[in-house]
Parts: sequence; structure tokens; C-alpha cells
Amino acid sequence: MEAGVVLDREGLPLHWHVPAGRTTGSLPDSRELWDVLWANRNALSGFAHSHPGSGIPGPSHEDVTTFSAVELALGRRLDWWITSGDAVVVVRWRGPGSYDYAAELVAEEPAWASRLRVL
Repeated sequence: MEAGVVLDREGLPLHWHVPAGRTTGSLPDSRELWDVLWANRNALSGFAHSHPGSGIPGPSHEDVTTFSAVELALGRRLDWWITSGDAVVVVRWRGPGSYDYAAELVAEEPAWASRLRVL
């Protein structure tokens, strides 16, 4: 099952996101998550979510359109982390287009990655 975590500017978890209706391929839209993002908009560094399986994960088209929409609504860019069973990437907007995001493999896993995998 996919799960997520909202991260503050120090990279610490602000909110673990494990909504009803999540699947191995998606996290459903959630008013609760949006409320957390909006309430913490000045303290956010980003959001991480898991992709089941192993290998280097990459963002889906749905991921990228969500990243773009959230950033537009918040008025700022975020880091978008994706974990698999054995790798972590951080995805950032590179422009110039709305959906021009690039993933970079992370050599040292953040402390929250193991808990995200468990969830």
C-alpha cells in the first residue's frame, strides 16, 4: 500500500498520511492532507510517498500533475520524495514547462524512509 509523509524544512515528519482507500498504486485525493499542507505551508520542505516494489522509483504522470497543482496552489516549489523497497529519489521541478520534473537518486536515505516503507 502507498503511504505518505509531509516534511518540514528540517526534513522531519509533520504528518503521516495513510488514508482509507489507498492502494498499491495510488493515494486518493484527501481534504485532510490538503488541510495539513495549507496549515503548514510556510514550514514545508516537501512530501514523500512510497511506491511498492524495488528498484529506482520514478514519478507517474498522476504524481507530476499533482506536484504541479499543489505547488501552484501553495505558490512555491517543494521537494517530492518517492521511496521503493530499496531506493529513494527526490523529484524537483526543472522547468520550463509545468510538468518538467526530474528525479535524482538519493545516496543517503532520510531517517523517515524506513517508517514510510513499513506504513
